[in-house]
Amino acid sequence: MAEILANIGHIQKAASPETLTKINRTTKDLSFSEVLKSRLEREAGVKFSSHAMERLRERGIILNKDETDRLNGAISLAGEKGVSDSLILINSMAFIVSIKNQTVVTAITGDNMKDNVFTNIDSTVIA
Repeated sequence: MAEILANIGHIQKAASPETLTKINRTTKDLSFSEVLKSRLEREAGVKFSSHAMERLRERGIILNKDETDRLNGAISLAGEKGVSDSLILINSMAFIVSIKNQTVVTAITGDNMKDNVFTNIDSTVIA
C-alpha cells in the first residue's frame, strides 16, 4: 500500500480542456435504414439499393446466413454466364439483381409475386 501511495505523486494531471482536441462532426447522423443497408452489404457482399431496402423493410424480409450465401452464389453464377439483370428465387422470395453492379434492385415475397410481370431481366436463377 505504501508503494501505491508513494507513486501517486508521479501520476500526471488530467489534460485541461484547452489541451484536448475538439472533434467536429461534419457528417450527418445515419438513419436506421442506412445503418441496416451498410450492415447487410458488409455481411452479404451484395449491395442493396435504397428501393430494395425499403421493400425488405415493408415486406418483413430478413435474410439469414444461408439465404445470403445462396444469393451471393446465384449472383456469382449469373455473372459467370454473362448475365446483366436477373430474377433470383430463394425459398418464397424473389430478388431482381443487377449482376454487373452486384446490387439487389428490389425484393418480393410469395404473396406479392402473384400477378406480377418481371421485365428487364435476361435470366432467372433458382438458388
